[in-house]
Amino acid sequence: MKKHLVRIALGLAIGLVFLGHAARFYEIGLLNQLDYILYDTRLQLTMPNTVDNRVVILDIDEKSLAELGHWPWKRYLLGSLITKLFDKYNVALVGFDIFFAERDESSGIKSLDRMSKEELKDNSAFQGAYRELRPKLDYDQIFADALKGRPVVMGFVFSNDEGAKEIGVLPEAVLPAGTFRGRPIPFLNFRGFIGNLPELQKSAASGGHVNMVPDDDGIVRRVPMVVEFKGAYYESLSLAMLRALVALDTGALPNVVPGYAEEKYGIASRGYQGLEWLDLPTTKGRVVRIPVDSTVSTLVPYRGDRNSFKYISLADVAAERVDPAELKGKIALVGTSAQGLLDLRATPVNKIYPGVEVHANMIAGMIDGSLKQRPPYVLGAEFVLVLLTGAVMAMLLPLLNPLKATLTTLLVLLFVLVTNLLVWHYGNLVLPLASSVMLIVALFALNMSYGYFVESRSKRQFTELFGQYVPPELVDKMSENPEGYSMAGKKGDLTVLFSDVRGFTTISESLQPEELERLMNEYFNPMTEVIRNQTQGTLDKYIGDAIMAFWGAPVEQPDHAKRAVRAAMEMQRVLAELRPGFKEKYHHDIFIGVGLSSGSMTVGDMGSEVRKAYTVMGDKVNLGARLEGLTKQYGVGILVAEETRSAVLDVVFREIDRVRVKGKDEPVVIFEPVGAEGKVSKAELDELKLWNQVIKLYRSQDWDQAELQLFNLKKLAPDRFLYDLYAKRIAEYRSNPPGQGWDGVTTFETK
Repeated sequence: MKKHLVRIALGLAIGLVFLGHAARFYEIGLLNQLDYILYDTRLQLTMPNTVDNRVVILDIDEKSLAELGHWPWKRYLLGSLITKLFDKYNVALVGFDIFFAERDESSGIKSLDRMSKEELKDNSAFQGAYRELRPKLDYDQIFADALKGRPVVMGFVFSNDEGAKEIGVLPEAVLPAGTFRGRPIPFLNFRGFIGNLPELQKSAASGGHVNMVPDDDGIVRRVPMVVEFKGAYYESLSLAMLRALVALDTGALPNVVPGYAEEKYGIASRGYQGLEWLDLPTTKGRVVRIPVDSTVSTLVPYRGDRNSFKYISLADVAAERVDPAELKGKIALVGTSAQGLLDLRATPVNKIYPGVEVHANMIAGMIDGSLKQRPPYVLGAEFVLVLLTGAVMAMLLPLLNPLKATLTTLLVLLFVLVTNLLVWHYGNLVLPLASSVMLIVALFALNMSYGYFVESRSKRQFTELFGQYVPPELVDKMSENPEGYSMAGKKGDLTVLFSDVRGFTTISESLQPEELERLMNEYFNPMTEVIRNQTQGTLDKYIGDAIMAFWGAPVEQPDHAKRAVRAAMEMQRVLAELRPGFKEKYHHDIFIGVGLSSGSMTVGDMGSEVRKAYTVMGDKVNLGARLEGLTKQYGVGILVAEETRSAVLDVVFREIDRVRVKGKDEPVVIFEPVGAEGKVSKAELDELKLWNQVIKLYRSQDWDQAELQLFNLKKLAPDRFLYDLYAKRIAEYRSNPPGQGWDGVTTFETK
């Protein structure tokens, strides 16, 4: 035992790290991501992969848009569709995964109303015709009349966007304010909503929100069943439809009854509010139980990939091309699969999945009672499992030989996996798995590799480690003092570069694979030469057609920003020389955008047990990537952040804009390098001087003078896209002034 004391201590330390995550003293992002992957894997392995015929999706698809016109359709057409669905096709229930917040004035009714009150108010002939015609032209009321007395559930959406407003009206809350008084349950809370017109919501049976809750990786695994708005509580579309379905038998919408753990199991602890399910009484004393998590959300019981429910084009419904048997007695959801209508979500079963089918899965799962549950107390189960697994393996593995240690690890891992799957399948309980699996793997890796990583460090291994990233001359220098360099993560002041080939998808689609391979090799070789050999940068990785590199590590380079700017300018110069040859051989002009950012970053060997890379991470790294993406927005080849520009004194820069990129709250000033100090012509310097005046006038909202100077600039450089961009902005701001508090910042919502 004493011989292996260090390994046991290291194993226990690793176990404590995982215990901290299991207890949520902190969260390890990698484990959360792995838990998502393992959840998705279990879901995919156990899905029925069958088509549920109880629910149909009435699809606003490309066919419908082609036959019935662009969305939104006229409301009288929607009223006609509702009438056909109930009177001809005898559907049981209809739900709208869309909302109608704006009035349909396409009939000209607004103009008629105005004339009846103003210029023609005394014209009796007009007034008589107006009274007769108006009901036929009030398309919203026609739609509302079609909804009356029919089991139709209207969708609406809550919003937490800055400046969110209250548009339209909400249905009656499913639970009134004060229902959860004394229980600080962390409901999702919203600032505003987009609802439906009052006459539409009033005519419908009820309404439910269509909000979904993407996890940190952007995947929709949960739907909030009840959310809070101004103290009252509103149900999801799927829950509202289930209540409306029950009302078909009972004649009234059933109440939703919150279920608390302490009331049934006597479970109560400090800070635990105990809301674990919602009960929905149905006929004959039956109760549908809907499990909820700490945010009152429910896991979506996906049946399979897309088309787990029958899709029927609304164009076919309108033209009466549908067999009535396909709709009779069915629960119908009106939604869209058309890409242009932006209701496609990333889900565990498909990265492009219609949002309406998520609601269909929820409805079917609630009816079947097949909802998985992940109540807050599963954290306790995870903690106990990690504690026992870590303690046993940390103490046992150091005492075993490699073969026995491997067999023991496999048995423990198999036990954990099988137990978890059994609980998942038979108990519908979702237990976290990543922390236990990764702890087992980590402890095994520690014990198997301890001697190698602790005792075998040599100059040859050091050279192999760093040689793929940095130039050979730097590796030679580093290997003289290997103890002074490490791939361990650390903070450093660095500059990162991202470059990307413009229109690469189009280029790649037009070339044969062997041609594309030759093109990329002929492009990457000179670009890599500039980064590694000419400016001594560290080549991080190739990402498809993109290049990521950085300066300042592993060897410190006080002038890292200068080297990076020089590399970016040289890459553009070299590519300009190569471009005619590329055009002749591959029939494409090759252009690139380059983004540079400097500042504090984390640098080190990062990744997974399978693959790691010496790379940089941090807010400044993300900024560099965003700037590369913005080059095409401004029509420039290179964009650098303000910190990079401030560190490079021998280059002339053109200020481009103040921007707020996606993922950052604070604006940054961005620049384009024009040329080396002393090598920029007088004409270019005069143009820059005039441009700086335009920037000041633009930010002071002096549109007339800014536009005049832009006109002069366009005469000097008629092909510069930047001047056209600002001219267009000024024209837009004339029509929609930004206001007195405007800071001159351009916000980008995309990467």
